Amino acid sequence: MLPLRWLTGVTVAGALTATAAAQSPDSTHAATDSATAKADSASPTGPAPVPVNISGFVTASYTYATRHSGATIVGRLYDRFHDQVELNAAKVVLEKPVATDQWSAGGAVHLLFGQNAAVIKSAGLNLGEHADLTQAFVTVNLPAGEGKYVQFKAGKLATLMGLEVIEDVVNPNLSEGNLFVYVENFTNTGLRLDAKPSATVDFQLALINGWDVVEDNNTKKSFMGRVGFTPSAATTIGLLGYVGNEKSAVAGVTPSGNRYGGEVLLTQKAGAKATLVLQGDYGEEQDALGPDLTAKWWGASLWATYDVSPALTVALRGDYVDDKNGFRTSGVLGYPANARNKFGSGTLTLNIKRWASALIRPEIRYDRSNLAAFQDSDGGVHKDQFSFALGMSYLF
Repeated sequence: MLPLRWLTGVTVAGALTATAAAQSPDSTHAATDSATAKADSASPTGPAPVPVNISGFVTASYTYATRHSGATIVGRLYDRFHDQVELNAAKVVLEKPVATDQWSAGGAVHLLFGQNAAVIKSAGLNLGEHADLTQAFVTVNLPAGEGKYVQFKAGKLATLMGLEVIEDVVNPNLSEGNLFVYVENFTNTGLRLDAKPSATVDFQLALINGWDVVEDNNTKKSFMGRVGFTPSAATTIGLLGYVGNEKSAVAGVTPSGNRYGGEVLLTQKAGAKATLVLQGDYGEEQDALGPDLTAKWWGASLWATYDVSPALTVALRGDYVDDKNGFRTSGVLGYPANARNKFGSGTLTLNIKRWASALIRPEIRYDRSNLAAFQDSDGGVHKDQFSFALGMSYLF
């Protein structure tokens, strides 16, 4: 079992928008918020049955890396196994949509099975090694006028951070970028306020138990907030901040030192077929390396997607992370113990949608670090690696 989040979207598959980011902020991910769906009217002969939408997907993949330590690939999350066919994910979503133009209530349950579940689970809830309840929450909506709403949510929800999400089929690339793996958290358990006061502004504010924990691991709560702007139909901007103590309590006492940071996410459409997305993150943790010793990290990622045809989208991603003190990567996912790790990757993915409800994704990726972290089968170590992958998904 890997350390919990190391110490604690642009949509290419429109059929899964209700599955992958159904309750995401309006301007964070490209997936449409299913909360805009309208509830069925009551039957004149009695209460109508509560409509529940069922959706999901299955993903399997194969990855071959030029450097590998045994069966694993250094620095990788979902695609961490070399020369193996993986059952990455079998996802099932049960959702009662929430209408935004009336007093309405609903909820959602997201169940994830497969090898991906083993590395994104939160502490305090164990359904088994290869199973996880990634989201389970209640939503109540207060109408606030045409095109406006206020929603209160309670339960376990996906993080507000980043472009990429847990559901791999919604992300532009098959593999997860370094920011998703090392800079962000996966889920938040707590209370959240979502509001859309105008057509161009939305915001979210969350009071949570902590990063990737269901059961709070200390005596302090954490906060995460985000505001989104849509200045035009082609441009969205998201600004996010977080603060909280993420250290585990020892003998009932919470060690000192908050984790805090921020994020900028900019999406720009370039014509009808091309989209650019830029993400930047910065974080610090006080007393992380000892009293008055603060750990710092930052990262940036750029995506470019182009719809060659309705059946083919090309996605390019480049990312870079500077883990200034080794706090986020030392001894994690095959990286050696280190005091600083500067690393990045370049990825090219073809999203082939020629078959109804199916997504085929060949991918080539290059990784490089300032550390000699990538090992050959003969024992030699290097600062870079190539990998080749093929993913297949079916959405229902």
